[in-house]
Amino acid sequence: MKSLTSYLHSGQLDLARKLFDKIPNPDLRALTLLLSAYSKHGRPKQSIALYRKFCEEKNLQPDRYVILSVAKACSLSLDTFEAKELHSDAIRFKLTSDLLVSNAFIDMYGKCRLIEEAINVFDEMPSKDVISWTSLIFAHANCKQSGEALQAFREMLISGMKPNSVTLCTVLPVCSAMKAINLGKELHGFALRNRFEKNGWVSSGLINMYAKSLNLRLARYVFDGLLDRDSVSWNTMLSSYFSIGNSEEALELFGKMKSVEDEMNCASWNCMVSGFAQNGRVRQSVEMFAQMQHSGFRANEITIASVLPACSNMENIRGGKEIHGYTYRHCFIKDKMILTALVLLYAKCGDLMKSRLVFDQMINKDVVAWNAMIFASSMHGCGEDALCLYHQMIKSGMKPNSMTFMGVLSGCSHSLFVEEGRSIFSSMSRDFGIQPDAEHYSCMVDVLCRAGHLQGAYEFIQGMPMEPKASAWGAMLAACRLYKNIELGKISADRLFEIEPENPGNYVLFTNILMNAKLFDDASKIRKLMRDRGVKKVPGRSWIQIKNKVYTFVKDDDKILCRDEIFGFLEEIGKKMKLAGYKPDTDFVLQDVRGEKMEEALCSHSERLAVAFGAMNLNGESVIRVFKNLRICGDCHNAIKFMSKILGVGVTVRDNLRFHHFRDGSCSCHDRW
Repeated sequence: MKSLTSYLHSGQLDLARKLFDKIPNPDLRALTLLLSAYSKHGRPKQSIALYRKFCEEKNLQPDRYVILSVAKACSLSLDTFEAKELHSDAIRFKLTSDLLVSNAFIDMYGKCRLIEEAINVFDEMPSKDVISWTSLIFAHANCKQSGEALQAFREMLISGMKPNSVTLCTVLPVCSAMKAINLGKELHGFALRNRFEKNGWVSSGLINMYAKSLNLRLARYVFDGLLDRDSVSWNTMLSSYFSIGNSEEALELFGKMKSVEDEMNCASWNCMVSGFAQNGRVRQSVEMFAQMQHSGFRANEITIASVLPACSNMENIRGGKEIHGYTYRHCFIKDKMILTALVLLYAKCGDLMKSRLVFDQMINKDVVAWNAMIFASSMHGCGEDALCLYHQMIKSGMKPNSMTFMGVLSGCSHSLFVEEGRSIFSSMSRDFGIQPDAEHYSCMVDVLCRAGHLQGAYEFIQGMPMEPKASAWGAMLAACRLYKNIELGKISADRLFEIEPENPGNYVLFTNILMNAKLFDDASKIRKLMRDRGVKKVPGRSWIQIKNKVYTFVKDDDKILCRDEIFGFLEEIGKKMKLAGYKPDTDFVLQDVRGEKMEEALCSHSERLAVAFGAMNLNGESVIRVFKNLRICGDCHNAIKFMSKILGVGVTVRDNLRFHHFRDGSCSCHDRW
C-alpha cells in the first residue's frame, strides 16, 4: 500500500496501475486512491473505465468514497451516460441518502448540464446543507438559467440556510450576467457583515460584478480595500479595465502589480496580452508578449492563442513564424485553437500555401477550423478550393454553421460561381435548418453582382425578407463600377448615402463611376454633397514589412523614406513596362492635372510606392507582400502585373476587399474585383 501511495503522490500513474493490477484482491481504499489520482492528473476517462471494469469483473460493491471519486471523474469528462449509470449504481447500493453523495451528484449533473436530473436529486434529499443549495445554484448557472439560479438562492435564504463564501462566489457571476446590481450590492453588504470580503475569490467576484455593471468606481473601491491582494484579485481588476476598453488604467495597474512580484503569474501576462489584442492595440499586445518572455515567464497555450490574432491584424508574418516555431518547441502544436489561429495568421499575411499546410496537419478539425480555412481560401480568391473544403467538411460529418455559409458564399462570389452559390444558399434552410440572415443575403447579392447579373441582384435585394444592409448595396455599387451601370449605380449610391452617410468610400466610388462616364457635373455634385456633410476622403495608405520593421507609404507624402530612390526606380521600370505594352490609365487620376503630370500622379499612389520599395529590398525573397487600407487603384493593378513580370517575382497586394496575387503578368482576381 505504501508503494502504491508513493507512486500516486509522485504522479507515476502507469507504475501505480501496474502495481495495483498485481494485487490479488485490492480493497476499496486502494481502488479509491487510484480512481481519484486519475481524475487529479487529468485522466478522468481512465478512472471511469477502471470503475466499470471492477463492476463487471469483480462484482464491485462500492462505498461512498468510490462513488464520490467516480462522480468527480464524470464531472471532469462531462460523460452524461456514465453519470446516469453511476447514479443508478448509487441507488442500487442504497447510497443516495448520504448527504455527501447527493451533493456530489447535484454538482456532477450541473457540470454535465443535466439540470432536470440535478433538480430531482436535490428534491429527493431528506436533508440539505449549504453545499446542496450552492451546488443547485451552480447547476442552474452552468446551464445558462440565470433567473432560476437567483430564484434558488432566494429559496435558500427563505429556508433559513446561511450562504457561505462559495455560495457568494457562485451567485455573484449570476448577478453579473443578469445585471442585477442591487442584489450584487446586497451580497456585498452580506460579505462585509460576515467578513467574507477578505476572501480573494469573493472580492474578485465583487470586482467582476461591478465591472460587468460598468461601475468601475465600486470595483476599484473593493480592490483598494483589500489588505492582502492575491493574483486573482489583481487579474480580475486588470480584466475589468480591459472589458470597458480602458487599456491605460489596466497598464498603470499592471505597472503597480510588477512591484508586487509574488502576485504576478502567467495569467497576469495573459490578461495583458489578450486585453490589448481585444481592444485593437495589437502592437502593444505583441510587445507585452515579448516583455513576458524577457521577464522569465513561459507563455502557455492561452498566451499563444491571444498573441497570434494580434500578429494577424498587424500582418506580422515574421513574428507569426517565430511564434509558430515556439509552439513546435513547446509541444503546443496539437492545440486546435492555436492551429486555427495559425491558419488565419498565414492567410491574413498573404501566405495561403502555409495556411493550408497548417490546416492539413490538424488531426481533429472542428467547425471553427473548417470555417477558418474556407474563409482563408475565399479571401485569396480561391473559390474552387473553398467549395471543395465545404464539401469535404460535409462529408466528414461536421455540421456547418452560419459562418460556414458566409465563407463559402464569399468564395463563390470571388470566383463567379453563380449556380453553386445559389445552390448553397438554398441548402441553408432546406438541408441544415439555418435561416439566412441579412449578411448571407448580402453575400448572395455579391455572388450575382460580380458575375454581372446586376438586374437579377437588384431584384434579389427587392425580394429580401429583411431590410438590406449596407454590404448588399455596397456590392451592387462596386459591380456598377466594373460593369458601367449608371442607373443601378445611382440607386445603390442613394441608398448607401442614407444608410451610412459618413462612409467616404461610397461617395468616392460613385464619383469614380460618374467620372468614367464623363458625367463631370454629376460627379461635382457628389463631391459637393460630401463637403456639405463634412465627410472627408480617407487617404490611401499602404505598408510593407521588411525584416522586423513596417514601412508605411501615403500618396503625395514628400517625407517618405528613400523618396528619390523610389521614384528613380519607378521611372526606370516604367520605361521597361511601356516597352512591354503598359499604357497608363489616366481615368484613375482624379486631380485637376494634365499631360505628364497625370502619369506622375499615378506613380505616387501608395501601393505602387510600397511595391517599389519592396522590390528594392528583396534580400532573396521571392514574394513582395503589400497591404492597403482602400481598394487597389485600377491603373496600379495593371502596372503591378507588368512589374511582377519584369521583376520575375510574385507580388501580393491585400486591399480592403481581397488578396491579389500577381505573377508573370497576371493577377489571381482575373481583373474582377
